[in-house]
Amino acid sequence: MQKKIKIGMTDGRMYQLYANWIKGTDENIEVIRIGYGLDNFEEVKKCEAMVFTGGEDVHPRYYNQLDYLSYCMPVDFDERRDDFELALMQHVQTEQLPLLGICRGLQLVNVFFGGTLIPDLPSWGKFNHAKLPNGNLSEHIVYVNQQSQLFDVVDCTEGMINSLHHQSADKIGKGLVSSAVSRDGVVEALERKNPAEAPFLCLVQWHPERMEDMNSPFVKNIREAFLETIW
Repeated sequence: MQKKIKIGMTDGRMYQLYANWIKGTDENIEVIRIGYGLDNFEEVKKCEAMVFTGGEDVHPRYYNQLDYLSYCMPVDFDERRDDFELALMQHVQTEQLPLLGICRGLQLVNVFFGGTLIPDLPSWGKFNHAKLPNGNLSEHIVYVNQQSQLFDVVDCTEGMINSLHHQSADKIGKGLVSSAVSRDGVVEALERKNPAEAPFLCLVQWHPERMEDMNSPFVKNIREAFLETIW
């Protein structure tokens, strides 16, 4: 009989979409919602892996760029969430838990490792990454480094992904490396520089939980690779 696993997941917007995607129809997976509003930090100690979800911008003070504040308007911050999730990330790092980060999750983890962010992609000349005027998610091609762990997971050098963000990684955090980029050079995925020496870490800027094609390798394979590190 397959063992039951407990996966922690940060609270935030569209939480249920992330939880439903990770859990799927597998009764052996329990997703535990963790957030400062739930006052349940201790729940992470029950978890065998962690998912950092999307949401608000990480406040520029966490990467020492307060002059970027004007690029983050209208203000979309939750510093209590930032503090809480950086503490969660410290636990993940200390306990060496497998980690999957999505959108804000990529950005927060990059900041945790000392990286910085581009505060507003259009202001930096990078367009077509945010939600479309009609409310739909935009789409574009992502290019995968053939020498990366991500390539081993998705088994292809490029593919179509959705896009719903106005920030991205800039300076890459210590111990991390970019594994995928968009045509205009925006970092679309991060992983460990030496993945064989530490637990699974996959950070993606797109939203696999909202992709139209759930069988895309940029959705299905990532979920399966993450779960396989836990079983």
